[in-house]
Amino acid sequence: MAIQNQIPLLITLASTIAFCAQAQNGDQATWAKRVDSGDQVVTTLQFYFHDKLSGQNPSAIEIARPLQGGAALPGQFGKLLMIDDALTVGPDPSSKLVGRARGLYGSAAQAELNLIMALSYVFTDGIYDGSSLSLLSINSALNSPREMSVVGGTGLFRLARGYAVAQTYSADASGDAIVGYNVTVATNI
Repeated sequence: MAIQNQIPLLITLASTIAFCAQAQNGDQATWAKRVDSGDQVVTTLQFYFHDKLSGQNPSAIEIARPLQGGAALPGQFGKLLMIDDALTVGPDPSSKLVGRARGLYGSAAQAELNLIMALSYVFTDGIYDGSSLSLLSINSALNSPREMSVVGGTGLFRLARGYAVAQTYSADASGDAIVGYNVTVATNI
């Protein structure tokens, strides 16, 4: 009788050990999952975006700032940055690299912080290596969470449509930020 009472505990323990081992092996299932329904494939991705404006090797650089009468406008409106940011499985910058965010974003509002994002998320891990997603959307950066639209992709994400939900993990006065992304996209088969 005592062993029968312990079976649920043993099953739970075995499942937990298997899940932890999978996560430690860096298996793609820890950051990406695909479900094929026959008509379409729905993929969910979870990763962290590392935007670094400070230091000797920034991943985001200012490429334009508007001038009015020869002087820079106050605030951020019109500022444009080009990026090549790391995408990792965890918020730690040294966690497994799964891709790069490449493109640009700029301040698109006069009275608040709304960024216009035109980015490609180019993946380098597992079956997603060489595939990309295109994001074109307003990012209300001070809201958490915030939703943005995915408008296409390449490779496994050809003709993708979907959305990205972003939540700031950390940010500092220099502008460096780590943002968690949960992306859901559908592609036709």
